[in-house]
Amino acid sequence: MDPTDTISKTEENDLSVALENVVLGPDGQPLSKKALKKLEKEKEKLLLKQRRAAELAAEKAAKESSQVDYAASNYGYSPMNQSTEKTNTEWLSIRDLANATVGSSVIVQARVQTSRPTGARMCFLVLRDGTYTVQSLVIANKDTISKQMVKFADNIPAESLVKIVAKVVKPDEPVKSCTISELELHIDTIFVVSKATETIPFSMEDATRPQTEFIKDPTLVKVNLDTRLDNRVIDLRTTTNNAIFKIQAAVCRLFREFLDKREFIEIHSPKIISAASEGGANVFKVSYFKKSAYLAQSPQFYKQMCIAADFGKVYEIAPVFRAEDSNTHRHMTEYIGLDLEMSFKEHYHEVMYLIGELFIHIFSNLEKQYSHEIEIINRQYPFEPLKFTDKPLKLDFKDAVSLLREAGVEMGDHDDLSTANERILGKIVREKYDTDFYMLDKFPLAVRPFYTMPDPNNPGYSNSYDFFLRGEEIMSGAQRIHDSNFLEERVKSCGVDPETVRDYINAFKYGCSPHAGGGVGLERVIMLYLNLGNIRRTSLFPRDPRRLDP
Repeated sequence: MDPTDTISKTEENDLSVALENVVLGPDGQPLSKKALKKLEKEKEKLLLKQRRAAELAAEKAAKESSQVDYAASNYGYSPMNQSTEKTNTEWLSIRDLANATVGSSVIVQARVQTSRPTGARMCFLVLRDGTYTVQSLVIANKDTISKQMVKFADNIPAESLVKIVAKVVKPDEPVKSCTISELELHIDTIFVVSKATETIPFSMEDATRPQTEFIKDPTLVKVNLDTRLDNRVIDLRTTTNNAIFKIQAAVCRLFREFLDKREFIEIHSPKIISAASEGGANVFKVSYFKKSAYLAQSPQFYKQMCIAADFGKVYEIAPVFRAEDSNTHRHMTEYIGLDLEMSFKEHYHEVMYLIGELFIHIFSNLEKQYSHEIEIINRQYPFEPLKFTDKPLKLDFKDAVSLLREAGVEMGDHDDLSTANERILGKIVREKYDTDFYMLDKFPLAVRPFYTMPDPNNPGYSNSYDFFLRGEEIMSGAQRIHDSNFLEERVKSCGVDPETVRDYINAFKYGCSPHAGGGVGLERVIMLYLNLGNIRRTSLFPRDPRRLDP
């Protein structure tokens, strides 16, 4: 049977109903033969109409398949790159397009973030490279770009990597949706270098939507943090995350830069150790051949031992492990520690103020050198710029307690600061001193580790300090005990078995310079500097009590 002789079920049903009415008639009486014949003719006309439509569709398809695609060599899939050749191709990054000459031809490799056709003759693509995006167009013409090429461009899966040759064009109006807004690319050739073979779990548009838009329209799709972290590779591709981790790299670079200029030595201490770093219980125990070992809670002992070895000034950037079952916005079981230690001649404030200058150096240079990245992050997660003074503000712990009591907080002289009280104090300091960054000195001895030097003038207090940013602690430090006999006394008084830290105590038996230092949590600094609200946003692949993958 010819398939064109069929009719749709709806039409057939309509005719069947009509024919049934002819037989029965509206009043239940049979209709005339004339009326029945008329309905049969209408059915024949409908069949002829459908047959003709099918014939035309077949003719069109045959015509299209027989046509030669004059743009076939200008688009398609590149063979897998196996480093078979190296050419002298001059590649241009999307970032550098801002300086490109209008009318010039450029070669760019980037990801397809979105594609949107406008009819059969034009397709818009947003191409992304790191924190930069640019609008690109494929426009059909009679010579080099066919409709088939336009259709191909529209069907490239999101997040595929493409190589294009394109002309730099000035758009009629700035493209506000892209970071490169004053230029666009008109594509001459486009080849897929690496095709995205899976549908991405969320769109880049949803993943980078400004937080303010959810307030205006709560129905918008919001990608929650767990979904992001479960698909971290895709999440890290967003322009916002790309910017966050450029800021992270910058903090490490500026940390090194400041200390290298002051003749610090970078060290690399062991992370598998025989006893808990600070004599505490919050350590990860691991199997080590026929005995047990622990993951280091900090490089504290090794930093001090290097001072005893006459290194003078040392620092380290390395992972730190804490087996704390803390599921908060600012705790992780593994984080990157920025640690430093240095000897001093007269007073530990020599070290404390140097650390304060270090932070000022980092904050001021982030503002100067990374304004583009800060703007990208601010677009999705709006925050007020950090306030800080040219010289770091120092407050004594006793003064902080007085300020909190004036604000109605009940607190003992020797109580440690709770997270809530840290935040209250941060607001008080901002209002009173116009800064988000300050140092708190002379903590109660009872809340500090056994290696902290007691304050000789104030019993119950110590030569120790913390640094705060936007009302939260970012660094803890102190003068360390450098006398082996006194250190052993303090070890015992804090309930730690001296034999578990014997190598550490013995390091000071041959004379050691007075010294002080501290440890900074990298991810926490960036979280607070950018006011992101959760430390997992600033950790590449976060580890907490609930997350061990990816």
